[in-house]
Amino acid sequence: MPALLDKRLIFVTGKGGVGKSTVATVLGLLAARRGLRTVVAELSSQERVQRLFEHQGEHFQEVELAPGLFTISIDPEHAMDEYLRVKIGTLGQALGSSRLFQAFAMATPGMRELLSIGKVWELAQLQRRTRGGAPYDLVIVDAPATGHGVGLLRTPRTFAEIARVGPIAHQGRTIAATIADRDFTGVVAVTTPEEMPVNETLSLCEALEQERLALDLVVLNALYPVRFDDQEVEELQDALRRSRSPLSRSALRAALSEHARAQTQREQQARLEEGVDGRLVQLPYMFADHLGPDQLETLVSTLQDGLGTATAGSR
Repeated sequence: MPALLDKRLIFVTGKGGVGKSTVATVLGLLAARRGLRTVVAELSSQERVQRLFEHQGEHFQEVELAPGLFTISIDPEHAMDEYLRVKIGTLGQALGSSRLFQAFAMATPGMRELLSIGKVWELAQLQRRTRGGAPYDLVIVDAPATGHGVGLLRTPRTFAEIARVGPIAHQGRTIAATIADRDFTGVVAVTTPEEMPVNETLSLCEALEQERLALDLVVLNALYPVRFDDQEVEELQDALRRSRSPLSRSALRAALSEHARAQTQREQQARLEEGVDGRLVQLPYMFADHLGPDQLETLVSTLQDGLGTATAGSR
């Protein structure tokens, strides 16, 4: 199996609120710094990646955020317009401008997902169909939350099976084959060290196996540090019992509370490690109001070290 960054297409998924967009961005920064022309594709018109770089939102345009790192916010309707122009030309352009046709197409179950993943597939081609579109070495997809993420990966095959013949069936089979190619496509799950996100990640492993896909890596995000050993915890507890200062008691309670949370997180980490067979990278909790350049640098450095360890451990 090739290393993660040797692939050309990576889907990043996980339970909502665990930091998928952040991890996708950090992975993109790391790839760009290794000399790979990289794009982070967001679905459903999201623009979280642009906001991380304090960039004004630009819909359905490939925007360079840093040397070698690009992003695009994919909208299904724009993807349909582009597809029709490429496939049918002038007639496709007329169909795309028809509100009735657009409403019918967007109402078709799964069509939004197929159009979105079709655009992702186009971004990953060495010979792109988009006029003036330069090829990328790596496409990273900030995919929907876990359940919807698996559905997104399944969509092309479903359409191919339903349509059987015709351009939709052909396109569906082509995209499905690309997703199933483990040399070409990887899947990364992001989770936090809490019970529900860990449960969803373990369920994701099973769901991907049923789809004959594989989970390449799990990123355990927002892990608290363990600052105190057992003796130091006892000393903190004793100091709390003896202290009469409200300020001191507040600080001691905060320290003990953080330690308790870190210990609980390690229990969830142990569950996860057992379930994913060493394919695990840890990222620290960033004690900041918002992620800025310093925090991103820390995460990139930590991810780089973690990828090396995970690759060595999986051999």
